[in-house]
Amino acid sequence: MSSTLTEAPPPLAPAAPEAKPPRKRGRWTPYWLLLPGILWLVIFFALPMIYQGSTSVQTGSLEDGYKVTWHFATYWDALSDYWPQFVRSVIYAAFATVLCLLLGYPLAYLIAFRAGRWRNLIMILVIAPFFTSFLIRTLAWKTILADGGPVVHTLNSLHVLSVTNWLGVTDGQRVLATPLAVVCGLTYNFLPFMVLPLYTSLERIDGRLHEAAGDLYAAPFTTFRKVTFPLSMPGVVSGTLLTFIPASGDYVNSELLGSTNTQMIGNVIQSQFLRVLDYPTAAALSFILMAGILAMVTFYIRKSGTEDLV
Repeated sequence: MSSTLTEAPPPLAPAAPEAKPPRKRGRWTPYWLLLPGILWLVIFFALPMIYQGSTSVQTGSLEDGYKVTWHFATYWDALSDYWPQFVRSVIYAAFATVLCLLLGYPLAYLIAFRAGRWRNLIMILVIAPFFTSFLIRTLAWKTILADGGPVVHTLNSLHVLSVTNWLGVTDGQRVLATPLAVVCGLTYNFLPFMVLPLYTSLERIDGRLHEAAGDLYAAPFTTFRKVTFPLSMPGVVSGTLLTFIPASGDYVNSELLGSTNTQMIGNVIQSQFLRVLDYPTAAALSFILMAGILAMVTFYIRKSGTEDLV
């Protein structure tokens, strides 16, 4: 009698242990690379800001010392006493920014699309003023706009100064110690800050877009309005911010090219810190200026629709 034997299944092999994911090496490297910059900001930005904030709410005198008394009325007193300088700073900086844009955009357009082999030379000429001291450049404008200089003589011959006197820009006979001189100094000193971002933005525009606009029978002005300018908006926003922010806090141009009637808020802060020695008022003015610029910049960026570009 035969019987069929059922073979037993082979024993299951033991499951292999799960392989552990490879350990990520160097995951802390980016943070170590950021550490020097973070320390720099903490030491030279955060800590001074905290110190100035505490100074702005102190009371006392230089002889008796200052103590933190949380005297926030200093902010209101500083704003009520020096609001004309705040308004003047914003107006001067805005005029200088607009002039820099009007002068810098054609120059940046020329460098990006028309300069050819002269591009590098023109770029060197744009940044060449940076090799000279800011103070020396401003003093040079004081010589250029001197009362007996060729600029004033030419403007008087053309009766331009009489018109600007009616507008309240000059006194009718001279340019120095007037708002016009201060705005000219701001425009000259901050013009490279406008040209460089504009050039960078324009240089990235694909030239084939201009050819496509021409193929669609677009006039040159239409091409600029519909293609070039919208694509260069990141440079416009960056350039205006880089010009307006330092110009609104500048005090050198107003000190050397202006008068007591053209003082900006930077002159007041410098005087309060170094001459009057009223540190709480100076610190409060600094914070008010910073808060005002931050609010205007935020509003400008949102209105321009370039929150993700700057």
